[in-house]
Amino acid sequence: MYEGIHHVSLLVTDIKRAKHFYGHILGMKESPARPDFDFPGAWYDLGHTQIHLIVHEKGKTLRGTTELDTRDGHLAIRVNDIEALITTLKSHNVELLDKPDNATEWHQVFVTDPDGNLIEFNAVK
Repeated sequence: MYEGIHHVSLLVTDIKRAKHFYGHILGMKESPARPDFDFPGAWYDLGHTQIHLIVHEKGKTLRGTTELDTRDGHLAIRVNDIEALITTLKSHNVELLDKPDNATEWHQVFVTDPDGNLIEFNAVK
């Protein structure tokens, strides 16, 4: 019955700053398919899944911190070259928590976006 996750929506406070992080730093491709909603946002394509950035002043899901806490709510994105990602993140001075050896079968790297949304990137070891 379930086919997978279509998209994950993340609240952001500054769409220009968020688009710089997701588009420029992470290199995600912005989708032109986003309708002309009456609020700012952006959609990014990641294979068969999307990330939707939404500016919503009344939203309640902002963490309120950029602390790297791996047990906090987060989304996980599988990548095919974790070392290239780490190099990119470091070249942009993005704070990261690198966990190549952990209880899972994959190498994990945790970051937050400028609004504190926690993101895990992982790759098969």
